[in-house]
Amino acid sequence: MGSPAAPQPIINSDLSSTETSTQTQPASPRQPILYADQLWRQQRFFAGFLVAVGVGMTGLLLYRGQLTTTANMIWLLYIPSGLLLGGGFLFYKYRSFAEPLDEGLKVSALRSSVLIPYDSIRSVKVQPLSLAFLEKRKRMVAPMMKALMDKPALFVRLRGDESELAAIKKKLGGRVAYDDMIALPLKDADALSWEISSRLPDRLGQNQGGGRRRKRRR
Repeated sequence: MGSPAAPQPIINSDLSSTETSTQTQPASPRQPILYADQLWRQQRFFAGFLVAVGVGMTGLLLYRGQLTTTANMIWLLYIPSGLLLGGGFLFYKYRSFAEPLDEGLKVSALRSSVLIPYDSIRSVKVQPLSLAFLEKRKRMVAPMMKALMDKPALFVRLRGDESELAAIKKKLGGRVAYDDMIALPLKDADALSWEISSRLPDRLGQNQGGGRRRKRRR
C-alpha cells in the first residue's frame, strides 16, 4: 500500500473573499512582509508631494482667478493622483503579510493568498535575505530591496510536487517563492519561525536566526 499523499497548499486567488472566517482564527498576530513596507516608506513622500503641490497651486490659481483656464486645470489632477498613489501603496502594505493560523501558514500577496498546511512545511530557518538572491537571482533585486538584503528573513522549505510549487510561485511571485523555498523579510522573523516550528508535526524546531534554542523533548 502506497504512502498517503501529502496535503496540498490551499491557494486563494479571490480578492473579494472574506479574509477572516469563523473557522480560521489566528494563532498569533500577523507580520507584514517588508517588501511592501519598504516601498511605502520610499514612495509616501512622493505621493504626499503630489497632493501638497496640487493643493498649493490650486489655492494660488483660485486666488488669482486663473484656475478655469485649460492649461492650469492640470494642477487639479495632482491631488487625486497623489491620493491614489498613496492609497495603492497602503493597500499593498495591508495585503502583504505572513500569519500562522491553526490550519497552516498563510502568506498573502497583493492579489491572492496561499494557505500552506504545516504538514507541507519541511523546515524553517532565519537567515539573511541576501541568501535568496544568489547567482542568477541577483538581477531580481530591485533598488528598493537593497536595504533589506542584510536583514533577517524567514526561509520556509516546502514539501510538494512541481505543480504545487509552481502554483505557489505563480501566486506569490518569483521574488518570494523559488524552487521549494519561500523567503520572507519580516520585522521579527525569529518569532514567526518559533511559532511555525512548534506547530510542525515532527517538531523540528529549527530556528537558525537567534541565540535561543528550544530543548528537544525526551
